[in-house]
Amino acid sequence: MLSFIRLKPKNRITIGYCRVSSHKQKDDMERQIDNVKTYLLAKGQPFEIISDIGSGINYKKKGLQELIRRISQDQVEKVVVLYKDRLLRFGFELIEYIASLYNCEIEIIDNTEKSEQQELVEDLVQMITVFSCQLQGKRANKAKKLIRELIQEEADGKSHKSNVDTKQCTEN
Repeated sequence: MLSFIRLKPKNRITIGYCRVSSHKQKDDMERQIDNVKTYLLAKGQPFEIISDIGSGINYKKKGLQELIRRISQDQVEKVVVLYKDRLLRFGFELIEYIASLYNCEIEIIDNTEKSEQQELVEDLVQMITVFSCQLQGKRANKAKKLIRELIQEEADGKSHKSNVDTKQCTEN
């Protein structure tokens, strides 16, 4: 029976991952980064910080994709997040499993347990927020398109009217 032992390559790094949902939470992002930096400096480990602005249910965030890419290239020893939901709102266990395949640990600084009810409410609020923002964005884009069309119609109408006026002047 063959078995493989996966050796950890040298020069792997610890990455602090920080995320907020919107640009309005810039202050929260700065606090997260400061807290993670303070924690990692106290541990005396070399580290980098990757930060993201975007929903916890958006898997296409550049920072998250960079983190997963680096984990899968065996460059990351440990990922440190302030709270579990800062990594992902849904799918944390999947990322944790992928990380474990590359001997990468995920450490949560504040692992305060939440009740199932509290987690469910937070998850539902997050989903509703994301979908309502998408709907608002679609409505805003639709409104902008209508306004552009009205402006174009108005401009075309004036141009047409101007042509009609010019014809009348030349015919008289």
